[in-house]
Amino acid sequence: MRHLELVMGIPMSVDVRGALDEQAERAAVRDAFDRMHDADRRFSRFQPGSEVSRYDDGVDASTDLREVLDIAARFGDLSGGAFSVRRPDGTLDTDGVVKGWAAQRAADTLTAAGLTTFCLNAGGDVVVRGEPEPGRGWNVGVRDPDDPDAFLTVLEVRDGAVATSGTYERGEHVWDGRTGQAATGLRAATVVAADLTTADVLATCVLALGLDGIAWAAQHGAAAVLAVDADGELVTAVQAAPA
Repeated sequence: MRHLELVMGIPMSVDVRGALDEQAERAAVRDAFDRMHDADRRFSRFQPGSEVSRYDDGVDASTDLREVLDIAARFGDLSGGAFSVRRPDGTLDTDGVVKGWAAQRAADTLTAAGLTTFCLNAGGDVVVRGEPEPGRGWNVGVRDPDDPDAFLTVLEVRDGAVATSGTYERGEHVWDGRTGQAATGLRAATVVAADLTTADVLATCVLALGLDGIAWAAQHGAAAVLAVDADGELVTAVQAAPA
């Protein structure tokens, strides 16, 4: 079963290779997408009535918003302040956490419903479970920043997540929280991790930290990091094996 719709203004899709009957699969997918739509309504900084928009007006944070802010605070501390959900003008912007967090919760919803084999693609950030065919993982392409029709590489992933942050589509939209300036040291950063919340936040951290963030991410939850520097060179790092 395949399903596609717009969430958060971007195409999100799921490919289920399921063991459930069709009606149960459709119900699980609908629940997962409803959760992502709910996150969009609650965390969009473009909607005046959203929780994020009202938070600075003194409205108490919900359990979910506190969770998102706690994730942001933890990675802000780990990155020495490079990662921040406060924009340079001081406004709250949880986009660096929420997409991956919401998509991971959607994936957890599918798993809780009994689905064991699927690929959830949230605008290019991907979480997968199982194998689409015995002995083969899911293929996840990493886009070439210079060519939207070309891949730097194709990763084979089982039970993990891949997220990319870059400047090639939205321009210099990631800032270094330490300086308030746009992050310009890298053109793109891709992180492989166990879950999409971690992969998404770490990809943004790497972009904010620049070249120093590549090895840093491999020490803070990334199984692998691929980044393209300002000169177009590919730089990689992998998580060190436990002693």
